Amino acid sequence: MDIESKRVGVIGVGHLGRHHARVYTELLDARLVGVADLNENRAHSVGEQLGVPCYTSMEELIERQSPEALSIVVPTGGHYGAARRALERGIHVLIEKPVTTRPSEAEELLNIAAAKNLVLQVGHIERFNSAVRYISQAVRNPLYLESRRVGPFSPRVSDVGVVLDLMIHDIDIFLSLVPSEISRIAATGKAVLTDHEDIASTQITFENGAMGYILVSRVAERRMRRLDIMERERHITVNYETQDVQIYRSVRDGRGVTEILERPVFPKSEPLKLELAHFIGCVREKRPPLVGIRDGKRALEVAVEILRQIHEVFPAAGRAGCA
Repeated sequence: MDIESKRVGVIGVGHLGRHHARVYTELLDARLVGVADLNENRAHSVGEQLGVPCYTSMEELIERQSPEALSIVVPTGGHYGAARRALERGIHVLIEKPVTTRPSEAEELLNIAAAKNLVLQVGHIERFNSAVRYISQAVRNPLYLESRRVGPFSPRVSDVGVVLDLMIHDIDIFLSLVPSEISRIAATGKAVLTDHEDIASTQITFENGAMGYILVSRVAERRMRRLDIMERERHITVNYETQDVQIYRSVRDGRGVTEILERPVFPKSEPLKLELAHFIGCVREKRPPLVGIRDGKRALEVAVEILRQIHEVFPAAGRAGCA
């Protein structure tokens, strides 16, 4: 193994965390030194599969393996505590979205990381979707954005509703594409099968006049992950799952308006692998990550306002404790 490979560990190896662990074993400049999970059987299963030590606590993994960096992939309520303990030990951290349950906690983590000169990246994986990376360079002046992220119910995520589980992806992308502060948010939501909101929608108005609409649902009949962006003379469509982009362009000439369809060709890769490779690169080169704690905090602040509106106006929508 390359002597310069960064020693990394994964805290929480459930549905997503086990993929973090797998990808680290595939990166040339990372060395997975262990995994930890409160569920001993789960930790043992992943550790055995990947050939690395397994533990039932983060502290034991740190004491025995001395990782330089950690992925924190525990339930949302445990993000702040785990990330803080790791940062205080001088360990670089990638923390899954949503960064914390309260913006004040995110600010505290930011201060600790800054004081210790540590990388603190937030796992907004859609930013590393090849199609999103392409449009982040191609989009010029979005006037209207519309995102639909819906699918059938799965009991996998039960600690938060769709705003913090699904919508926060789109909030983060909207904020990254529109160079303006938000002037108004209007949101609705409803619980259907859980104690949290299972369906939610929000309309976001920006100070520069741009508008955005997001619909998320985990009780839909069919799965859809789509983003539409409208500019003055272009309509850009993104399929998050296939990582395809279509651009409908209006060309005006003496005969009127001609619609031209473009299908850009660009390299595609597994978003999680790009995200973790970026994290390790930031640790190695001591540079700020593409999605830092300020991005995570800003997206969380918008999500918290959306949840406030949902639970004040529609109290039956659920009981998310992150206001």
